[in-house]
Amino acid sequence: MDRIRIVGGNRLNGVIPISGAKNAALPLMIASLLTSDTLTLENVPHLADVEQLLRILGNHGVDVSVNGRREHQDGSYARTIHFTCRTIVDTTAPYELVSKMRASFWVIGPLLAREGRARVSLPGGCAIGTRPVDLFIEGLAALGAQMEIDGGYINATAPKGGLIGAHYTFPKVSVGATHVMLMAASLARGTTVIGNAAREPEIVDLANCLNAMGARISGAGTSTITIEGVSSLSGARHRVLPDRIETGTYAMAVAMTGGDVTLQGTDGTLLETALETIRRAGAEITMVDGGIRVIGHGDDIRPVDIVTEPFPGFPTDLQAQFMGLMTRAKGVSHVTETIFENRFMHVQELARLGAKISLNGQTARIEGVSRLKGAPVMATDLRASVSLVIGGLAAEGETIVNRVYHLDRGFERLEEKLTRCGAIVERVSE
Repeated sequence: MDRIRIVGGNRLNGVIPISGAKNAALPLMIASLLTSDTLTLENVPHLADVEQLLRILGNHGVDVSVNGRREHQDGSYARTIHFTCRTIVDTTAPYELVSKMRASFWVIGPLLAREGRARVSLPGGCAIGTRPVDLFIEGLAALGAQMEIDGGYINATAPKGGLIGAHYTFPKVSVGATHVMLMAASLARGTTVIGNAAREPEIVDLANCLNAMGARISGAGTSTITIEGVSSLSGARHRVLPDRIETGTYAMAVAMTGGDVTLQGTDGTLLETALETIRRAGAEITMVDGGIRVIGHGDDIRPVDIVTEPFPGFPTDLQAQFMGLMTRAKGVSHVTETIFENRFMHVQELARLGAKISLNGQTARIEGVSRLKGAPVMATDLRASVSLVIGGLAAEGETIVNRVYHLDRGFERLEEKLTRCGAIVERVSE
């Protein structure tokens, strides 16, 4: 099993290209099930989750064609992938595929909308909370679907003539359920109005792609989204937006270690709250042509309290990384997690590096220390794993991060990007 070896203490200087967003790419890929024409997606990241979803879509009958790598001067590349689903050959998403990645459960929406039926295994994914599928079931039921749980699967059936538009308000904001409702309602008869919808940029990206395919969606990015159903969707060409979580992660790494790095190909408007928080912690952040420039001072990190919230608040997917940054702050900070109930598993691993963190329910109290010291640590989930990398970059000596398959799910070419900026980071294969 691969491990990441880090020798800390180096400042980061240079350019880091930001990849396409995993959280946007996955629902966009699933949207290919809605049409028999070809959907072409540009800027698709090369990640374990993307490769897993390609296998799942192939099981349903999606033909995939991947363009060659487009090289840039910095050695980076962005893939273009063509998805064509002339016929859905199987409306079952089996346990052995869905259990490996939660987002694959989202195929239930397009399968139900296009074929009128779906049998989808209950999902798996990171162990950061229960994340029940109740909101998905209730939303699709509002469109007229009959939903039944049997033997670990959800059996869904649309009424004769297809799904029917409806007004539905989520009792709790859910990004995944909003994605599924957008896709399902696009082919429903009549108008659907979604209340308390997620407002994340990835929701807007999916709506823009669906509209390019012929859907009629308005209000994406607000809490109320209106979808006027159409009888069919066509193909389209769409570029995946930049990864705001990767952007924030590298911005925090620079703030932690010191240095001067330009995050290339990203958009600061996608994570304004997070960038402002990093500024309050002492980093200099400016918008430049084609990206964001981050200047960190390393030894002058200020304590900042945060509470994770749905967009446009501070994102839960940056919580672990920010906690890593606060371990070196000059003072006490607090991190309160409101989205997932079990997203502090990285605390004990950061403690192995010398961090002083105590927990009280869903709030972590972090007392900044003058130095961290390298140690063997274990990644527990996708975002927690990269918080350990950030800690290792600033720690004295060597840090070994185990279970890096979590990193491979969400961070493209992490070692290469950091090494180009002066970090000592390498992948070690046993």
